[in-house]
Amino acid sequence: MTPENTTLTAVPGFQVGHWTDPVGQTGCTVILCPPEGAVASASFLGPSPGTREGVLLAPEKKVERIHALLLTGGSAFGLAAATGVMRVLEERGIGHITPFARVPLVPAAVIYDLGSGDPQARPGDAQGEAAARAASPAPVPRGRVGAGTGATAGKYLGGVGAVPGGLGSVSLTRQGVQVGALAVVNPIGDVLDEQGGVLAGPGVGPGAVAFTPGDVENTTLIAVVTEHTLTKAACRRLADAAQAALGGVIRPSHTDWDGDAAFVLSAATRPPADPLLLVTLVQEAVQGAVRDAVRQANPGPDRPGALSGA
Repeated sequence: MTPENTTLTAVPGFQVGHWTDPVGQTGCTVILCPPEGAVASASFLGPSPGTREGVLLAPEKKVERIHALLLTGGSAFGLAAATGVMRVLEERGIGHITPFARVPLVPAAVIYDLGSGDPQARPGDAQGEAAARAASPAPVPRGRVGAGTGATAGKYLGGVGAVPGGLGSVSLTRQGVQVGALAVVNPIGDVLDEQGGVLAGPGVGPGAVAFTPGDVENTTLIAVVTEHTLTKAACRRLADAAQAALGGVIRPSHTDWDGDAAFVLSAATRPPADPLLLVTLVQEAVQGAVRDAVRQANPGPDRPGALSGA
């Protein structure tokens, strides 16, 4: 029996593909939208988010639909992988119609993972192309894959007690309303379980020792998708709600050393949903995807809680 798909790709029309470098400890992940694109917006918090086409997603900007979303390691170097995704979409005749060409719109966001493995190992356009070609509606592979390969969590002691953060994904359906979420978990703070205990990280809490930030950068990336029709402004409000949800699963969150990004994509193929139910599902899915990332990246008896002393 084929197992039920409980990841982002359970939402019809969206596909996910990874490129993974397990030696260099980096990778990239592509979410392909339906061919006609998805209405999208985003929320960026923290002092140093690394993005491409991020301004395009502001509600007041003209273009509403994007054709893919890239989440990648490699810091700002990794943004080059979006070029490979565009190549695949152009080849398939997908893109925003202009007088002389279809232009695929591929926003992107990065995590800083250069200290996890080889700092010279970075996704580029060939790797973005590979991830796009690997995209499928199958259940999303999770853990230390794609953009989550070099992600780590709980770094406020300067790396002591930090554990793999990974990539996670869930989908939720309630009263006929469905959302899917994917998270790349690379925060400075601890990740909390459903009871508020420490799932990943040192677990002693900030202030236990003097904190010297150094040059370590941290980012959690969130993507939420739904079929339900949303305006671009509504996508932005849900992206803000997704950011708020991080505060319930990462402690501390949205610090001076986090550059968190949350994207919301609507295929707009189903009628609008109850807005209160929708925001509830988005926030539950975001928190579930963050916890799933850590659990999938740290399987077996030596879960992060045991490693952190929690």
